Amino acid sequence: MFHTFADYYDKSHPVTLIVLLVLSLYFISVNWVFFYRFFSLNQWISTENQSLESLLMGSHQIPDYAYLSHFCKSSQRFSTSLFDMATYATTKEATKGLMFLSIVASTTPFIGLFGTVISILGTFDNIGQASGTMSIIAAGVSDALVATASGIFVAIFAYTYHQILKRKAFELSGLIRMQGDALLSKEV
Repeated sequence: MFHTFADYYDKSHPVTLIVLLVLSLYFISVNWVFFYRFFSLNQWISTENQSLESLLMGSHQIPDYAYLSHFCKSSQRFSTSLFDMATYATTKEATKGLMFLSIVASTTPFIGLFGTVISILGTFDNIGQASGTMSIIAAGVSDALVATASGIFVAIFAYTYHQILKRKAFELSGLIRMQGDALLSKEV
């Protein structure tokens, strides 16, 4: 077994090290995208909740801080198509970053597997050049599986973050839709 990172670095195949570097960059990017989008969506949801509460408490117009106010300023008359457009625009804005998380979640296990396969091929090559024992094979396979485990680790976070942000985007779209419905019901 490897006792230090330096031992692992010395004994690993260069492709495996590159794969681990790429997976590390993906992990940093996934966390940055998630936390940035999570906190901005939470702030946006809070604002839209306040706006909805204002409408439900009897206000006949959308507060200036609400997202719908951008769509209603140019039009004096509320319409279903206007609110549909606002809902679609909200969904588009709220789902930014989800495609990246989805791509990372689906590709990182394969990137890790690629590093594993290359490392195992290197192990078998070393066995062929020297008389290899089972301990050499076990050490090589152990080294190689770190890449697969790393790929799966990153994919778990990317997929989980994707699902959380997708739910937040759905919640936000629902709030916009409810505000539109509240305004349309007051017009009648």
